[in-house]
Amino acid sequence: MSLKCAFPMGNVAIGYSYSAQTDYIDRMETPYRLHYAPDNASLVVRLALEEMGVPYQSELVDRRRHQQDEAAYRALNPNGLIPVLETDQGPIFETAAILLWLADRHGQLAPSPDSNDRAAFLKWLFFASNTLHADLRIVFYAEKYIETAQAESLRAGIRPRLRQHLQNLDAVAQSKPDWLCPEHPSVLNFYIACMMRWMALYPARSDRSWFQLADTPYLQTLLMQLEMRPSTRAAIAAEGLGVTPFTSPTYANPSEGSAT
Repeated sequence: MSLKCAFPMGNVAIGYSYSAQTDYIDRMETPYRLHYAPDNASLVVRLALEEMGVPYQSELVDRRRHQQDEAAYRALNPNGLIPVLETDQGPIFETAAILLWLADRHGQLAPSPDSNDRAAFLKWLFFASNTLHADLRIVFYAEKYIETAQAESLRAGIRPRLRQHLQNLDAVAQSKPDWLCPEHPSVLNFYIACMMRWMALYPARSDRSWFQLADTPYLQTLLMQLEMRPSTRAAIAAEGLGVTPFTSPTYANPSEGSAT
């Protein structure tokens, strides 16, 4: 276990088990515990927590040892997916759910529930989660959806959809709504930035030439601005993401638990 920027540069086992989910808060030194793996969807949550300035602990889920499938982790998320955020209201999973819950609780990084911008923000946040991220998972894990021999064909079929999703988001960014602009990012900015990072890197042994950051210049501007923020610098230090994690990404170092 580590506090937010003190990242152990190696494998760390989850050294506890849950007799009941109500036990967790007694062992938390901060309001939140983020169960993460470097360069996984937990990165988006880390960035949001850092941007909000909210104290949290981080707990590595060692994917090389399949800790996401162990009973202790499945007690938090029965689906065995990363991330989980432990809170005083219980463990939360699903990236968009965590982001929205944090934004509403802390009054940051999203329009308030009574804002006129709320509906537009929500529809694009859930587009990012339910459409863009869902399609991206098919590209990353095509073998989970189809026979291995046909995996590359499936990826080739999904890539035009991803390009169109990015064009749609670029058109939104061009209009510079308050919840998707370079000057004051929302959780959606960070979510999009992480997914575009992953498009440039993964799958490592598959064609990635279809993705060109310059094709979406307004999103590119968002990513450039995010790289200069203290929250991103903290995430870089914690997960070994490299100097330009969004605009010219390199593989995470350490690489344990990476998206491959």
